[in-house]
Amino acid sequence: MHLQKGKANCITDVPGVKVGHTTLYEKLTEEKTICTGVTAILPHEGNLFRKKVRTGSAVINGYGKTTGLVQIEELGLLESPIMLTNTFSVGAVWQGTLKYMLDRTQEIGDTTSSINIVVGECNDSYLNSIREQAIKPTHAISALENATNDPVEEGDVGAGKGMVCFGYKGGIGTASRTVTDSLNTYTVGCLVVSNFGKREHALFANLETTQIPTPDGSIMMIIATDAPLYDRQLRRLAKRCAAGLGRTGSRIDNGSGDIAIAFSTANVYDHKSDSAKETASFLRDDHPVMNDLFQAVIETTEEAVIRSLMQAKTTEGRNGRVVEKAPI
Repeated sequence: MHLQKGKANCITDVPGVKVGHTTLYEKLTEEKTICTGVTAILPHEGNLFRKKVRTGSAVINGYGKTTGLVQIEELGLLESPIMLTNTFSVGAVWQGTLKYMLDRTQEIGDTTSSINIVVGECNDSYLNSIREQAIKPTHAISALENATNDPVEEGDVGAGKGMVCFGYKGGIGTASRTVTDSLNTYTVGCLVVSNFGKREHALFANLETTQIPTPDGSIMMIIATDAPLYDRQLRRLAKRCAAGLGRTGSRIDNGSGDIAIAFSTANVYDHKSDSAKETASFLRDDHPVMNDLFQAVIETTEEAVIRSLMQAKTTEGRNGRVVEKAPI
């Protein structure tokens, strides 16, 4: 039995969550093509440094260059947007996001501590001339300023512009589910950047086998929910992304960076407080609704991957390489 989909079936069904893209596509020469971008996920519309959200992460396979997970693992809090891009642009996106936050938060690095910027990546070098390092800090700022609560644009946009999934054009995909206990209805949303898999491994369709010499690939999986969970519970949600990923046919290969980040918009954490104690209410681990939340993560991860394929378009990249739209 499948869970009920959210209103727009995307991560922005979780109240307050915003997503923005910056997409770059330009043929420089016959050999060189810029085919890449940035995607920004903001957990709420306020200042994320001053109002942090509970967060957990899971490194399912660690062949990746993500920044910021060490502090999330230690403190269980997210204090910046979650930014997604290509492997060689993590530094530029980190720099742009830092400027965006500094411009809006005078106290960072002055009267209070530093800030932990979270940036995830996948390798889009099959289509994108990644050595050109086309992404600049301003592209990260643009994605942040473009972020809205509207249904998310999917496919070959933003960080997904140059990605390849199961030998076809991959990219951004999203989905959502709702779960209900005796008193409340909660929403779980997932957004992925899909960049992994061979056609013969797909479980959701019979795809024609072909040999496209892409790297082992990666996937970034971002889970948002308004269920009142704390960091250990959110880490448990993040781990369930592996089950949804497995349903698509992923082998989680040796050279793949498969990373999940889960956050809750409930019980935000004030950066500054005079109190020595923090009081908040969270779901019990043994309540049946937790299993429904796990199922929601699995279903949305699987569907987000498939939607990334369904919404992407045939794309020509560097060296005349063409990656076709999946026939699904």
